[in-house]
Amino acid sequence: MNLEAILEALLFVSSEPLKINRLKRLFPESSLKEIRLALNNLKQRYAKECHGIELVEVAGGFRFQTKAQMRSYVISLKQRPPLRLARATLETLAIIAYKQPITKREIEQIKGVDVSSSLKTLLKLRLIKPSGRKEGSRAMLYKTTYYFLEVFGLKSLEDLPNINDVEG
Repeated sequence: MNLEAILEALLFVSSEPLKINRLKRLFPESSLKEIRLALNNLKQRYAKECHGIELVEVAGGFRFQTKAQMRSYVISLKQRPPLRLARATLETLAIIAYKQPITKREIEQIKGVDVSSSLKTLLKLRLIKPSGRKEGSRAMLYKTTYYFLEVFGLKSLEDLPNINDVEG
């Protein structure tokens, strides 16, 4: 069994980043160390200039993606336009990202306006999801999704910029 070749095939066909724990379940005979070593070897192999893709760690898993310097060549193949969010929706998403889990009412207290439309858009785009109810209340809590991390190229929420660095 060539672990690197199998990992390469799985990463190639996966529609979402593959988490290390999932890979371990697929390869019970391999140790986590062996899987990480194989992923690192693939990462190094695809980092070479002769490849148009790279292996990246994002949203708690690994995926292949187009290298930044190649994107302009393949942009015309994309069927959907880049994600564009209205300013109000983007502000709502930022509040959720930094304050999660958070209720609609708490977001509205921060923004001072109704956020129903923004929440509906973010839910439809799968950037946020309900995460239960606030204790002692019927209010729905919202948090970001793994897809949010994927879209913004983040390994985890810890990779968000420091809130003090972005406040103006």
